[in-house]
Amino acid sequence: MSFEKILIANRGEIACRVIATAQSLGYRTVAVYSEPDAGASHVQLADEAVCVGPALASASYLNVDALLDACRKTGADAVHPGYGFLSENAGFSRACKDAGITFIGPDEDAIHLMGSKRLSKLAMIEAGVPCIPGYEGEDQSDATLLKEAERIGLPLMIKASAGGGGRGMRVVTDASEIPAQLKSARQEAKSAFGSDELILERAVMQPRHVEIQVFGDRHGHVIHLGERDCSVQRRHQKVVEEAPSPAVDEALRQEMGEAAVNAAKACNYVGAGTVEFLLAPEGDFFFLEMNTRLQVEHPVTELVTGLDLVAWQIKVARGEPLPLTQEQVRLTGHAMEVRLYAEDPAQNYMPQTGPVLRWQPASGDGVRIDHGLVEGYEVGSHYDPMLAKIIAVGDSREDARRRLIRAVEDTVLMGVRDNRPFLAAILRHPVFARGEATTAFIGEDFADDASMAGEAPSSQLWALAALLRCEAETPSADLRGWHSSTLGAQPVQLRCGDHEQTVYIRYQDNHAELIVGENSHRIATLAPGLATIDGVQQRYRMCQDGKQSWLQWQGHSLCFEDATHSAAGTSDQAGSGQIRAPMDGAVIEVCAKAGDAVKRGQVLVIMEAMKMEHSLKADCDGTVESADLAVGSQVKRQQLLVSIKPDSPET
Repeated sequence: MSFEKILIANRGEIACRVIATAQSLGYRTVAVYSEPDAGASHVQLADEAVCVGPALASASYLNVDALLDACRKTGADAVHPGYGFLSENAGFSRACKDAGITFIGPDEDAIHLMGSKRLSKLAMIEAGVPCIPGYEGEDQSDATLLKEAERIGLPLMIKASAGGGGRGMRVVTDASEIPAQLKSARQEAKSAFGSDELILERAVMQPRHVEIQVFGDRHGHVIHLGERDCSVQRRHQKVVEEAPSPAVDEALRQEMGEAAVNAAKACNYVGAGTVEFLLAPEGDFFFLEMNTRLQVEHPVTELVTGLDLVAWQIKVARGEPLPLTQEQVRLTGHAMEVRLYAEDPAQNYMPQTGPVLRWQPASGDGVRIDHGLVEGYEVGSHYDPMLAKIIAVGDSREDARRRLIRAVEDTVLMGVRDNRPFLAAILRHPVFARGEATTAFIGEDFADDASMAGEAPSSQLWALAALLRCEAETPSADLRGWHSSTLGAQPVQLRCGDHEQTVYIRYQDNHAELIVGENSHRIATLAPGLATIDGVQQRYRMCQDGKQSWLQWQGHSLCFEDATHSAAGTSDQAGSGQIRAPMDGAVIEVCAKAGDAVKRGQVLVIMEAMKMEHSLKADCDGTVESADLAVGSQVKRQQLLVSIKPDSPET
């Protein structure tokens, strides 16, 4: 089938990625965008762009009628769904077909079958693909599920049949918790996916998560392109991906590859898909699910195979046969990818919002950055917090790992907090470096890492931040960094997260002496981005935004606030009773009203932001003075939501 113009029904880095390949193949491209995404990178890159609605995804990127109308307006005769949003929606695939538009993805029947964990597992058992023992029956009554859970035994995995991303998924190790966890999983599955259907499985503890990239065409050919290891996860969501897997040898690769191809053939699969397996410590592997779309982590497969998977998707959608046979597929070198998120791992991965003040992705041999960021863009709360993918390739796993650490630390992002220190710490961890990380890695081996507790700046960082703050306020650029001697020392008070520090600065002829607690540092700025710190010339990056200074230096990336002239204490400190929104989002439940007596730690408001729920709790005992919130209302970061009058201390 022939088409000339491709509409990309997505946003962010994947939309940019698809646009690049489509344009390189000579296709015209159409971007779609929600109102807050009007200035986004994918909109600027496409040949044409159409606004499909307001910020809410259900009214824009998930609005099938608006997307099809955009096709009609622009004459787009093909749609690439990317991943997420409608990429695994059988109804959207069918709607495109009915409208005479080529859907660059599998047929609706395959999407429907593999979108149900229950139905897909039944199909895999019939196809002879190894599956974890469990229950995937139609009877979804509590009595049946409890009986089957007892039969399967502990540890038990409860899974939502629809959807993914870890939602509606529970691991149970105590039989007394099964009824409550079944109820909780049902509720979350219903809310997230519109279906409360569950399956039960015996939990495989400390497995590897290994997936196989498959491709099928309309001529009956199905092949695989090797495996990816996605074991490093938090909340069942992938953090690091690599190809090939350090746990898979050639014999196991062939065995898992054959199983994945059989899975794809069982549903007459066409296009790019991924068959995911759990690899047990003993070497057995079991079918987990099949993703009927391009994966976030597809770049690592591209880098070790030398192939463009988006180009393959387009060729297959045109009706062409696969470009290679199984025997022609070659894996060369090793590639790793990490996901750059606007989140704070030290606050239970709390999504972050804010403006992109500075963005400069790392570059160099073997480094690839997939992103959709532009300076000035506002990272909001309406969509997934993933901002970019940082990828590195090398001749060996160690070459790729080393390159990736440098790429993570050299990537400049200022204005919104992110997870770069967390990513670099994972890549440096000895268990990961040895290639031994399992799905339990972050919760066990990595649980006590400093990046999970919030970074406390070193005395050198405090000193550098204080000096740069002062020099940024110097009236004349000619005098910046060079000061005559002064009597005494100038105090600069800085705040970084929960930490606060007073730095004393004494300027000499061509440098500054800085006192940080019991430590003393000698710093001279030589040029923007270059300073001598305690006798060593070093590079840094800095961005000023009002009272905030974003500083990146030696792998550290922190935001310092000038508190020199701030009043001592503020109304929203811990224990003040002033409960504020930690980010932009929507109120989905209000658990207290004016006049209620509340205890410290009691949940007052539940918000939804970036596809996640966040419980806001009382920070003191007291009485609610105001909680004027409506369910469904949109709130802004730092907006006061609940005010509590603290109880008077006992005397």
